Amino acid sequence: MSPVVRSVSSDEALPKAVDAVVVGAGIVGTASAYFLAKRGLSVALLEKGHVACEQSSRTWGWCRQQNRDPREMPLSLISMRLWASLATDIGQDLGFRRTGLIYTTDNAAMLAGWEAWRSTAREFGVETHMLSAAEAGNRIPETRRKWLGGLHSVADGKAEPAIAAPALAEGARALGATIHQNCAARGLDVANGRVTGIHTEKGYIRADAVLCAAGAWASGFLGRHGIVFPQASVRQTVVRTKRTVNVGEVLYSPDFAMTRRLDGSYTMAISGRASLEVTPQGLRFAREFLPQFIKRLKAVQMGLGRSFFAGPESLGARLGKDPTIFERNRVLDPAPNRRLVNAIMDNVRGTFPQLASLEIDHAWGAYVDCTPDAVPVVSGIEALGGLYLAAGCSGHGFGLGPGLGYLAAELITNETPSVDPTPFQLARLTNGSKIKVGPI
Repeated sequence: MSPVVRSVSSDEALPKAVDAVVVGAGIVGTASAYFLAKRGLSVALLEKGHVACEQSSRTWGWCRQQNRDPREMPLSLISMRLWASLATDIGQDLGFRRTGLIYTTDNAAMLAGWEAWRSTAREFGVETHMLSAAEAGNRIPETRRKWLGGLHSVADGKAEPAIAAPALAEGARALGATIHQNCAARGLDVANGRVTGIHTEKGYIRADAVLCAAGAWASGFLGRHGIVFPQASVRQTVVRTKRTVNVGEVLYSPDFAMTRRLDGSYTMAISGRASLEVTPQGLRFAREFLPQFIKRLKAVQMGLGRSFFAGPESLGARLGKDPTIFERNRVLDPAPNRRLVNAIMDNVRGTFPQLASLEIDHAWGAYVDCTPDAVPVVSGIEALGGLYLAAGCSGHGFGLGPGLGYLAAELITNETPSVDPTPFQLARLTNGSKIKVGPI
């Protein structure tokens, strides 16, 4: 079952020409469209389904600096500043709240890893504190678990996946951008080694620049134009509860993670527990992902599923011979893993006595698109002028979304980037460099 997302109206007529086309209306695509329009560019935002229909509405909604890969930290700092200002700038609530973020554990090795990360926090000026066992117990109102300790970030928080990307899309429209849903991009128009436009199911748009922010579909879209983007998707499961008592705003433990929503319900999942389905695209990039598989397969189950035959990693998508494949897959809506749903509920109920009668409202599956090093790509494409990529967010895209969109807009407008773009370049994944796998 798909999450309920705030609807956004579409502009009926395609523009004949724009400065930039953004393909994909998730958090990264809508943020990119907003910041491009804010710079005065004419922008068309394309989405094969509806705004935030895939991963951007299926995420936990965390906006964090804590426990990030050092390569992501500069973007996370920018993102948190942007999250704090976007509601005022756009005039709409994105659900962003600085609630703090509490990690707690009964695993000594995990606790030691958090302690080691504090050197990164100090380097980037992030306020975070180790919690003793007593402090962790006092911060989490439960009696059935004995925590060894935890980690608390003061300024981190959450936003609402159901409204954040729609608000950004509408913010972009207020600045002159047009929004085109149920309008799949079929392919690029290229002349003399440069993008000159894009073909969609509803017609053609001339454009000086195209940003591919297509999430799990990005590698397949680029591949039909000879661009190699190593990408793999893992299938995760998330539960949304009915409204219940407040046991904390944003909590992490080894066997559950919880985010309290504005309506008093919770979004719940288990970090690192996912399914990796064998696909033609996965086999194509198996060598690039081998270091990550070795590090994480203890928590990821492998198997053969529907995605071998349908979806962004299928044989049809890899061959790139069917221009209608994107519109024939309007919304990726995988079923939740029922055993994982039960495990989430058992773990939460077993920890919090006051949630013994907690009820599920609905649950959903999601495909999280990953890079081999678990760091996003925000990059120009050297082989094709005017083409840019912002994808491979590896489960970190929602919180980083504003910063990713801001950086993409800077690259497209040839501004001096606010952060060093080198760690996010596509070339790092294709030039034979050693892959350094970041944290989950």
